Amino acid sequence: MKRKRSEQLFKQAACCIPGGVNSPVRAFASVGGSPLFLERARGSRVFDADRNSYLDYVMSWGALVLGHAHPLVLTKLKQAMDKGTSFGAPTEKEIVFARKICAAVPSIDKLRMVSSGTEATMSAIRLARGYTGKDKIIKFEGCYHGSVDSLLVKAGSGQATLGIPTSLGVSKALAEDTLVCPYNDISTFRAIVEKHRGSIAGCILEPVCGNMGVVLPEDGFLEQVREITAKENIVLIFDEVITGFRFCYGGVQNIFKVIPDLTCLGKIIGGGLPCAAYGGKEEIMDCIAPQGSVYQAGTLSGNPLAVTAGLATLEILETMDYKALAEKAAGLCLGLEQVLSDSGLAFSLNRFGSMFTVFFSREKIRDFSSAKTSDTVIYGKYFWSMLEQGINLAPSQFEANFVSFSHSREDCEATVRACAGFCLKHKEK
Repeated sequence: MKRKRSEQLFKQAACCIPGGVNSPVRAFASVGGSPLFLERARGSRVFDADRNSYLDYVMSWGALVLGHAHPLVLTKLKQAMDKGTSFGAPTEKEIVFARKICAAVPSIDKLRMVSSGTEATMSAIRLARGYTGKDKIIKFEGCYHGSVDSLLVKAGSGQATLGIPTSLGVSKALAEDTLVCPYNDISTFRAIVEKHRGSIAGCILEPVCGNMGVVLPEDGFLEQVREITAKENIVLIFDEVITGFRFCYGGVQNIFKVIPDLTCLGKIIGGGLPCAAYGGKEEIMDCIAPQGSVYQAGTLSGNPLAVTAGLATLEILETMDYKALAEKAAGLCLGLEQVLSDSGLAFSLNRFGSMFTVFFSREKIRDFSSAKTSDTVIYGKYFWSMLEQGINLAPSQFEANFVSFSHSREDCEATVRACAGFCLKHKEK
């Protein structure tokens, strides 16, 4: 496939945009080469500046569960645009949208709309601190919650420890208020809580991880985290920015029957536009200004275009067969596992519902430590082989891939054939 135009555009972008991209993972740094510059998309396909067509499993990083450019969502958006783009004032549609989300997600009595997942998690953490009057937050290693200063930290030796910054510009004071625990390690979590008893405001985690690749919670892990946080008056925050409305109509909490105090949503609820929300128990949410003293604001929060796209998406999702979507993804992953097994390559495939990651590691991937055993060089070769065969995967070993309602059985079969092509080439070498 020719990629000359994309390469030219990347060089131009690097002159006026840091690194040539407006979000780091888009730069293809972990797989080498330069990124695709996309021009349009429809259904399960994207089309680049060189007029190449690709089956897409990035799906705007999970936001487009219906597929690209869903006609009903576009129709509703065009109607909304004729009335204006942003008012900086309340609209009736915000109420309809908020009620729909509250009805679908068990933990949410009230919610506040914002414009990004990062803004949602940042605000939820501030709210947890304001509500409890405590400062420390627990996060789990490998769980990414947006570019929030206090969450850009990692664990030290994997034992209970204070965080250390993984980005310049994060102050030592903020890092010291962030406690980091390995995912799926309930004994270490319990030890952290005991060591810092009385000073922990909140605990935030992805109930199903998508930001170290797909990692599932082990049996009893979420339940025990909920039990401990409830006992110690720690606000439990589920980051469902990726998982919200991905596996069922509602949050993954609907499936696990574990109810947090606060939930952060994004991606799917915006229908492809910048939209997110955080919500939870009424007594906690009532601490937010103007009713309470925890301040949070945003000029474009709940803007009519984002709300229109999100509302249209949720209305469609109410009618969709999530079981069939999961079965389609299961069939795809079964095919990938078969050809990878036949190749003799070391791999581990994790899937939950319509979200999956192929890790090039012999280990069972259960946390960030095991995820880091993956062979990222092999992943880079896999990525480029698939791309050359018309399959657009996440350009990083440590990201999720997404199957949408728009992917067909033929799309999945083509993806398995492309994987077989990669395995054949790898074997020949």
